[in-house]
Amino acid sequence: MKEGVLFEITRDQLETGMRGFPIGYCTTSHVDPQKGLTYIGRPIADLCRWDPVDVIYLLYHGEPGRKEQVAEFRRNLNRRAFCSEDTIRHIRALPNRGPAMDLFAASLLIAGVYESTEDYREDCLNVIAKLPQIVATLINHHAGWGETPPPNPELGYMENFLHMLRLPTEKTEQLIEVLRIFNITHYDHGGGNLSTFVGKAVASALEPMYGSLAGALTALAGPRHGGANEDCLAFMQQLVKELKEGLSEENIAHWLRHRLERNQLIFGFGHAVLRVEDPRATLFYNYGLKEFPNHPLIRAAAILRKVGPKILSEQKKISNPFPNIDAITGPLLTAAGFPYPDYFPLLFGLSRCVGIAIQIVYERVEAREGKGTPIIRPDYFYKSREHKKS
Repeated sequence: MKEGVLFEITRDQLETGMRGFPIGYCTTSHVDPQKGLTYIGRPIADLCRWDPVDVIYLLYHGEPGRKEQVAEFRRNLNRRAFCSEDTIRHIRALPNRGPAMDLFAASLLIAGVYESTEDYREDCLNVIAKLPQIVATLINHHAGWGETPPPNPELGYMENFLHMLRLPTEKTEQLIEVLRIFNITHYDHGGGNLSTFVGKAVASALEPMYGSLAGALTALAGPRHGGANEDCLAFMQQLVKELKEGLSEENIAHWLRHRLERNQLIFGFGHAVLRVEDPRATLFYNYGLKEFPNHPLIRAAAILRKVGPKILSEQKKISNPFPNIDAITGPLLTAAGFPYPDYFPLLFGLSRCVGIAIQIVYERVEAREGKGTPIIRPDYFYKSREHKKS
């Protein structure tokens, strides 16, 4: 291997999604296969009880803020929290049907028309501040829940979001807490997850912040990424429906083995990087078992957590049989009073845009001594396609 070369690429590593190939630096977060997610070197388990703005400050500045620094940062975000009337009017003019994530991407493009300063640092803070109103307005419109109340950012970042949602279900303290933890644990996840990479790739062409985030959201929408929590909840609901009162370890183990025999998928297990249970999932399991121990979805998730890895480890091709965060977030959101899986990916996007925006700032105005990274342009080898003879 040549001096300065990290590793050489073999033919077998082509067409594998670039998995594991380093192309740059991430200054906000890291995912260790054994320790899980950290923000600025701090384990996510240590941050889950923080206020969201404290965590956003940590990611944005690269260090925790003193009380007065975070207070000023909060005031700064609060001043930016109101979208223009034009932005809200055009979001409400979107179709109220079709995939909500497509409309989320469209909403960010609309916001870019009216809110963009074309300054990455300014627009990073602007979009973080305005996301709660954008997402609440879109959900209310798409669901037919009525007009969105004006923001009240003094309530708190996620409290303001829930204040603007016209939920037909009760807004409990437990729901606020679940949304707060969900928000914090989904801000960032390293530099190479698909939505983050796509957002940074789009920005590498000098597309402004809002358009870059719209591109990131179209990547996040897919069932292999942000849409996975919808599929996991449907999987759990099917399990509970079919087993009814028979939610025992023996019955669930038999149910799982029967699915595997029919080559059906088991949702909520495995991860591209982790080789242990996702520490973020552990946080949600602990909260769910404490607050909703008798809810059938939580009971089923807890038993699956126990028996699933044993059964999946019997499969030779599975390298990580442990639960990921999607295994529990859907059941917990449902138990806490948000039984609307169509909008789970929007909650994911509301969170993930924070980390993506901050990473875009680094790559556009800080990387390479302020020159920014060049336009993304990987190389592809030419290969002729073989056509079968008829």
